[in-house]
Amino acid sequence: MIIKELHVVIETPKGSSEKYDFDPASRFFVLSEALPAGMMFPFDMGFIPGTRAEDGNPLNVMVLSEFKTFTGCMIKCRLIGAIKAVVYEPDGAQVRMDRYIAVPFLSRVYKELDVVPDKLVRELESFFVAYHTLEGRLFKPAGYLDAAPAYEQIKFV
Repeated sequence: MIIKELHVVIETPKGSSEKYDFDPASRFFVLSEALPAGMMFPFDMGFIPGTRAEDGNPLNVMVLSEFKTFTGCMIKCRLIGAIKAVVYEPDGAQVRMDRYIAVPFLSRVYKELDVVPDKLVRELESFFVAYHTLEGRLFKPAGYLDAAPAYEQIKFV
């Protein structure tokens, strides 16, 4: 498999109970919501600049990393897979919203990780289900992609 470099911009760091979103108009990161007490992001959450998901936003990436990051930093990563998913909006609309999973190239802990362990995939799916439920939406996992087919889905605009 060819390992490609992806640049991922971190919006919400691991351990944060605050969700940040990049606002392209102002070019700032905006606090968009606070998670309930006890709930936090299990890993860094970011996006791939220059991409566009079905919802119009850049593709989302969860970065498995041992590094302390911050909102707005960019990390060079390699993709290790994706959770395929559909999100059902309160009005009944369905949006494909896959969650890509990556590791930093500089990682020492995750260097050998080529496939996300099944237990971790289930835990991440549970996080996304709970997170979307808080927003009044239903996150329905629809399988998992290994790195090669996940890379094939990424299109730059």
